[in-house]
Amino acid sequence: MDNEQVGLYTLDEALESLGFGKFQAFVLAYAGLGWFAEAMEIMILSFIGQAVKSEWELSSSQESLLSTIVFAGMVIGAYGWGTISDTYGRRTGFLTISIVTSGAGFLSTFSPNYLSLVILRGFVGFGLGGTSVFLSWFLEFVPASSRGMWMIVFSTFWTFGSIFEATLVWIVMAKLNWRWVLALSSVPSFVLLFLYGVAPESPRYLCMKGRTGDALRILEKIASVNRTKLPAGVLISSRSTDKAEESTPSEDRIPLLPSLSKSSMQSKLGLSSFFMLFSSKLIKTTALLWVLLFGDSFSYYGIILLTSKLSSGESGCFPTIQSSGYLLGDSLYVNAFITSIAELPGLFLSALLVDRVGRKQTMSIMFGLAFIFLLPLLTRQSAVLTTCLLFGARMNAMATFTVASIYAPELYPTSVRTTGAGVASAVGRIGGMVCPLVSVALVNACHQTEAIAIYLAVIVVSLVCIQLFPYDTKGRELSDTAS
Repeated sequence: MDNEQVGLYTLDEALESLGFGKFQAFVLAYAGLGWFAEAMEIMILSFIGQAVKSEWELSSSQESLLSTIVFAGMVIGAYGWGTISDTYGRRTGFLTISIVTSGAGFLSTFSPNYLSLVILRGFVGFGLGGTSVFLSWFLEFVPASSRGMWMIVFSTFWTFGSIFEATLVWIVMAKLNWRWVLALSSVPSFVLLFLYGVAPESPRYLCMKGRTGDALRILEKIASVNRTKLPAGVLISSRSTDKAEESTPSEDRIPLLPSLSKSSMQSKLGLSSFFMLFSSKLIKTTALLWVLLFGDSFSYYGIILLTSKLSSGESGCFPTIQSSGYLLGDSLYVNAFITSIAELPGLFLSALLVDRVGRKQTMSIMFGLAFIFLLPLLTRQSAVLTTCLLFGARMNAMATFTVASIYAPELYPTSVRTTGAGVASAVGRIGGMVCPLVSVALVNACHQTEAIAIYLAVIVVSLVCIQLFPYDTKGRELSDTAS
């Protein structure tokens, strides 16, 4: 007997009935602001390093540490915030993330010396490690039929954050200094903190915890705001419907990953959620995600830093790249601005593909194109051609990074979704920690060919991993914990 005959409906059926309306638009704006804030803080790494190096007479390794420490903080934060969010709720995660990020970001403005700046930027990175919580939270409000497209739309907030930061630095650095850039870049995190009170809890998280009454109240509010109706009947959590699903299997409702036990679901220990990722049926997915997100992060952030180093001509190794006629500072900011805009067509193309050909095929196509754009940079090119090639590489690297970020939380059950996606993101951030050693150290040492060759090799490994994932998540409902 199906759910409609007995007057029952699941959360996924409710979300499909409610559609994507004004309520989800607010959720999109709030979650997107979290990614907007992260993009601004990450883009700072392309600019303030050079300014701080000149002011405090730092070495190249000290300059690289300013980038590495942020990613190190993100590695720790990604696991910590994911565990907090899965245990105490998505809203609790938002609150603590916003407090840490806004506070440390603003205080770093007043750093009296290099050591204090490194420590405070490390705390900023720790806060930024929780941005995967925003992605998972938004994901849990979106109907399965259009989830891929809306997640791409969500990712445009990152791109606009990058563009805004490049513009901000271009204006501020000409008249003020890097301290003002840090202060202004912390503003979006303060806005998140200010709006925290109106952000709703995830109804999927509430259902997973057995709080179907609270979940129903949120769904009723969504129906009211969207001017739609819930299905007739009674909302049931996935925990109470597993037996029915097992007796009447449906191809559309095949769990993305095996359901977890009731005792595991009710565990309040973060380590319990973490170790679930290494169960016999999850470990392959976990390992592949780690390698994929490492490659995505290494490639994407590496291209950003590569743009900075090749545009500035700081090492004196690439005279053809300095011949564009810009002043040093203007060249850096103009090229960063142009390559940030490059992300928009990449996101547009991935939005067209992700719900048509699926996540795996979209990532394969985009990563393959990024490989093609980077290949000519194995040798020195003219200023214009270098900028165009980096434009194309960043366009496709961002698209791949975005789809992979969507794919990760879709693969995990609700009870470990933010932990799984967060830990995978943390491992990916290690790629961000390592890539400055390639972009900064190798390019400064006049080893552009070696640097590009490493990026190409990482892309090839990532492409192999994509093919090893056993299934695609296109059109599938998110899986939940079951007894």
